[in-house]
Amino acid sequence: MLRRFDRSIPQPDRTTRAAIGPGQPLQAADNKDNDKKEGGGAGSGTDTIVRPKIKPKTQRPSLYRVLLLNDDYTPMEFVVLVLQDVFNKSREDAMQIMLHVHNKGVGECGIYPYEVAETKVARVMDTARKNQHPLQCVMEKQ
Repeated sequence: MLRRFDRSIPQPDRTTRAAIGPGQPLQAADNKDNDKKEGGGAGSGTDTIVRPKIKPKTQRPSLYRVLLLNDDYTPMEFVVLVLQDVFNKSREDAMQIMLHVHNKGVGECGIYPYEVAETKVARVMDTARKNQHPLQCVMEKQ
């Protein structure tokens, strides 16, 4: 039986005087009955509770696609620089993505967990606004 330690409930005094009189040492009360009830071994007073190991069920986070949208005003070189800076793409990969966006109207820059995707979209939009370009970047659930 497990017991919780609660300060609001007074605990009974389990000490007794070996002999009546001052200066006599206190002794622990006899707990043989409690040891048998709680599964104690040999009166040692140390019991081990063994619980089965339960593996926590973890879920993979939802992933989001970060998409770059085409417009007729943002220079291609600026898009390549944004892809290199924000998404850590090589020059060749950035060129391929930029041409795909230019030809198809939309292109995938990467797939990330929600917070990372949100941050990347914000960085692209902020960089475009600071450089006065109408570049649009969105995210969608995969």
